Amino acid sequence: MTAPTLFAEKDLTANPAPLGLMGFGMTTVLLNLHNLGLFGNSAMILAMGIFYGGLAQLIAGVLEWKKGNTFGTTAFTSYGCFWLSLVGLLVLPEMGLAEAATSSAMGAYLLMWGIFTAFLFIGTLKMDKASQFIFGSLTLLFALLAISDFSESATIKQIAGFVGLLCGASAIYTAMAQVLNEVYGKTIFCLGGKSH
Repeated sequence: MTAPTLFAEKDLTANPAPLGLMGFGMTTVLLNLHNLGLFGNSAMILAMGIFYGGLAQLIAGVLEWKKGNTFGTTAFTSYGCFWLSLVGLLVLPEMGLAEAATSSAMGAYLLMWGIFTAFLFIGTLKMDKASQFIFGSLTLLFALLAISDFSESATIKQIAGFVGLLCGASAIYTAMAQVLNEVYGKTIFCLGGKSH
């Protein structure tokens, strides 16, 4: 009787992170243009929240799980659910299915997401600088949005809008850097190397 032979399979699946980062980044930019007062909270933002911010990130999270990436799985599935829950917070009261959340309730919601993001930021300290910037700015964004809701300050919400634009744009940059660097087989856009 011979011992079973173990074969190391090469992972030929695509990198799901750019999909998740684009879903997060584009939806975050659009929501924060709203936070800056450039347009209302219309179906455009809600649809992006459901389909790209929500579903695309959930798909990316499941694909990260298949690759054995606990960080990517946790981040993408969680933020996908963030976008879906945010749409629910806005739509359910309009449908008469729930009472609208108060400012303090929204502050608590955003504070919890900020705490979660701060822990993920700690994880990025072993990753590239681009990931550190995304999660660092996102932690700040959630903190500002929570403070804005607790204090009902329009000024803080506007400051959050600018931080949100930077955060979303950094996610878009990181996604496109990963895609284009892979396509060209070399560094076209720098991600800032890994910390040790």
